[in-house]
Amino acid sequence: MKLPILFAITLAAGASLTIAPHSSAAENDFAEIKAQITKQHDEAVKRLQDWIKLPSIAAENRGYPEGADFMIKLLKEAGFQQATRIDTDGKPGVFATLDAGAPKTVGLYFMYDVKQFDPKEWSSPPLDAALVDKPGLGKSIVGRGAVNQKGPEAAFLAALHAINGAGKKMPVNLVLVAEGEEEIGSPHIGQIVHKPEVQAALAKTNGVFMPSATQDRDGIVTVTLGAKGIIECELIASGEKWGRGPAKDIHSSLKAMVDSPAWHLVQALDTLVSEDGNSITIDDYPKPLPISVDEKKMVAEGARRRSEAEAKKQYSVQHWIDDLPWAQAQERLVSQPTVNIEGLVGGYTGPGGKTVLPHKAIAKLDLRLVPDMTADGALAALKAHLAKHGFGDIEVNMTGGYDPTSTVVNAPLIQAQIAVLKRGGIDPLIWPRNAGSYPGYVFTGEPLKLASGHFGLGHGSGAHAPDEYYVIDSTNPKIQGYDGAVLSFVEYLYELAK
Repeated sequence: MKLPILFAITLAAGASLTIAPHSSAAENDFAEIKAQITKQHDEAVKRLQDWIKLPSIAAENRGYPEGADFMIKLLKEAGFQQATRIDTDGKPGVFATLDAGAPKTVGLYFMYDVKQFDPKEWSSPPLDAALVDKPGLGKSIVGRGAVNQKGPEAAFLAALHAINGAGKKMPVNLVLVAEGEEEIGSPHIGQIVHKPEVQAALAKTNGVFMPSATQDRDGIVTVTLGAKGIIECELIASGEKWGRGPAKDIHSSLKAMVDSPAWHLVQALDTLVSEDGNSITIDDYPKPLPISVDEKKMVAEGARRRSEAEAKKQYSVQHWIDDLPWAQAQERLVSQPTVNIEGLVGGYTGPGGKTVLPHKAIAKLDLRLVPDMTADGALAALKAHLAKHGFGDIEVNMTGGYDPTSTVVNAPLIQAQIAVLKRGGIDPLIWPRNAGSYPGYVFTGEPLKLASGHFGLGHGSGAHAPDEYYVIDSTNPKIQGYDGAVLSFVEYLYELAK
């Protein structure tokens, strides 16, 4: 998924979210639950550390089915009466329900998989889940999956433990689906969600949300209404399939009389975008919906309140595309589809040189999609374009992906988020869609047509990168530590029950 959602909060350093109770009974409930959160802090942190130490990495076929089994264990310990493994054509999913006898039911989406990592790039081993003091932030867990997404998900489960520990009745029923392939584009999420008993249970919910760590150092609070879709694919050029070039690596001197599959791939890639790489030039590519007037206003307000300098520092960039002003760059981020090269692989890439003419070259691409585009339509256009331009021999293997997702701002799931934040003295930004992706389309699309979103205080960063972290004990007055994140989920569940 996924750019981080930027959140701000003006609370005392490391303080808990201030909850305005709905009644004296609720005040007592919250006081006792808050005491349990404090009491259970150490065991909750250890639970997260244990989870980080057990990675499931779909791209490497690592940690299956152990990851799903551990997910089931965590859910049952948190109070779900049933949690079962759902087998797919890929990695298994999990379906769980918690029946509290409540009038309302809420859906949850979890991922138990994480991204790949190279230990040499980390300051501490990525599976140690070490507690590290981070200047300006406080004590933080460093590990793969710390913020994406195990930290926030573990904080949500800690909220359930605290409610149970306080002897309180859950305010809502829960229906949860978890998958183990989010980091490879969720190719089999439909086989989990559309299983009859799962779909029937989700249909009874008022929407589905994913626990997230949504506070940024700057303290901007954002409620997002959707996310871009994505296609992840490989383009493979080979001498065998092309019928030109070698069928095995040969000496590079032979380039004088033998075609190169690697150059063939580069030429094909060059037809997909404009000369500067910033505009899509795929023939008959699906057209996105233009950004609406309301969305333009959301983006303008976001650009006014967010720091351009901090964003450039965060992303290590000096310029936006075409040297656009900050507001226009933000509008482009929200509204435009992309064709991105994730990686290029071909021939020899080790130390020194090795004079070969490679017989095969691979480009790993991701294509981000916005409304009204579909993954099927974009993939078909890409294949047709390559064939039309003389590159029909290049294999296009889609490894995962899905359509964009949108939810209206007046959906109860979203309004509950806004209510919780405003009651805590926070004036959130409303943002049209995340520039990253998650498979919310299975909830917002046919046949369920549910609201979907993200929620949760707390801060972390480094998703997909070295030294990924999640703050446990905050020393920053603008962000919550782990206990504050847990309490935010308690407040959200009670608000959703209203």
